[in-house]
Amino acid sequence: MINFRQLEVLKTLLATGSTIATAKSMGLSQSGVSRLLQQLETDLDLRLFDRDKGRLIPTPEAGILARDAETILLGLNRFSGLAEDLRSGAKGPELVRVGLPSSMWENFAPAMMTDFVRDYPSVRIETFFETTSNIARLVEQKVIDFGFLRNEHQALPGIDMEIVATGTSVCVLPEGHELASLKEIHARDLRGVPLILIGRQRPTRMLLDQTFSREAVKQNVKIETHTNSSACSYVAHGLGVAILSSFFANLYQHLPIVQRPFVPVTTQEFALATPSGTSASLAAKALMEALRRQIQISQKRAIG
Repeated sequence: MINFRQLEVLKTLLATGSTIATAKSMGLSQSGVSRLLQQLETDLDLRLFDRDKGRLIPTPEAGILARDAETILLGLNRFSGLAEDLRSGAKGPELVRVGLPSSMWENFAPAMMTDFVRDYPSVRIETFFETTSNIARLVEQKVIDFGFLRNEHQALPGIDMEIVATGTSVCVLPEGHELASLKEIHARDLRGVPLILIGRQRPTRMLLDQTFSREAVKQNVKIETHTNSSACSYVAHGLGVAILSSFFANLYQHLPIVQRPFVPVTTQEFALATPSGTSASLAAKALMEALRRQIQISQKRAIG
């Protein structure tokens, strides 16, 4: 029967890439890690890693199972915490779990929580910084109370969506860049310009690639990245220009960067996602309201 430690080994192996690092992280021997992995593969009747000259190479099936393993482990931790409160007889502080895009950890999340923690001093908050698909999965499985995610216009069963923000496509440039003199930027203006692009294979990236293709402009991709925050930071250091949603670019205007509309302008929607058929606690509702307020504050700045 599959157990907690086997799932933990799978998750940690994929994160560290080696049995030695996994053993150190989990406080086990290397042979103990190997034994748990072999037991898991036997119980599942599925090969999760290929062995090549002492190296473990994860199979695609391992990656798929690891995502669910992480959700199960989070659920077990939550269950264990509840049991501990019941054993002690203490009510304990209320807990609110929220999922946010990775690019919102640096400034947005702390600002969102500043007033909330003053008004709800006994409430504990747990933040999950994830991709849109992972946030949706955590909401659907009720691991988190609510999440903020990009609306990809796909059916998300088990999730209620409320659009709370929008953005438009912008080109993010270092201050003083020669293209900053333009009122708007087209793909043709970026011919030969080093680009910092996000989210290969994501719908928004594929639309962007099509725009360059239509204008017969070969992209000069300097950096591929997967967070808006890193893209803005790379731009600020003069490593290239990025094409993002203005929603995220506005979160990083403390950096030496400027925005110009990228044409053709596209609009992005962002939603507050909650599990269908559930009622949020008063504390969760208050944190949702704090999120809405911080959205309004962060998006007031004009492009310039």
